[in-house]
Amino acid sequence: MQLHSFFNSSTSYRVRIALALKGLSYGYLPVNLRKQEQRATDYVALNPSAGVPLLVDGDVQLSQSLAIIDYLDATHPEPRLIPADTLARARVLELSDAISCDIHPVNNMRILRYLQDVLGASDEQKNTWYQHWIREGLTAVEALLARHGHGAYCFGDAPTLADCCLVPQVANALRMGCDLSAYPRVLRIHEHCNGQPAFQQAAPSQQPDFAQ
Repeated sequence: MQLHSFFNSSTSYRVRIALALKGLSYGYLPVNLRKQEQRATDYVALNPSAGVPLLVDGDVQLSQSLAIIDYLDATHPEPRLIPADTLARARVLELSDAISCDIHPVNNMRILRYLQDVLGASDEQKNTWYQHWIREGLTAVEALLARHGHGAYCFGDAPTLADCCLVPQVANALRMGCDLSAYPRVLRIHEHCNGQPAFQQAAPSQQPDFAQ
């Protein structure tokens, strides 16, 4: 199994957490987004999305983080990250999608680069954009956790896909200087997760391309 990854990519980070929680070994293949390596012809031939992560497992190639984690759950079901119970599954996916569909797509590196390089946004405007969508998204996440969350993690005393999505998004927001004091549940879960070995192993600072 191989993972094409960039240390600071939150979507790659999600998959690294899932792999670590499941205790799966893999080869790490760095793709430097800052140098546009994801747009190299040979890489796009593998991954038409021209991004990371990309998981290669034998003849299987998957390029979307949530699809990859669902695949890992099906092929290596212990521990489960997406519950089998219908309602529990829906709650985990609801919160995961609030992050992966509502926050991440408008705040990832290629969007921020487009704002500056093509639309001419200043650093201040870019940061205002980023912080706006963090407030919008994490307000919803905090409310969902208040309604349905319980235990040490997002949903109970074991990590799920929701935690795999939450931790990288909070890490990005903190790196961008966002004030997250209005989201105590989010911060509590983030802190708890980062005290666990699997999350520590998956952290950006622990990846072989961290210094790049």
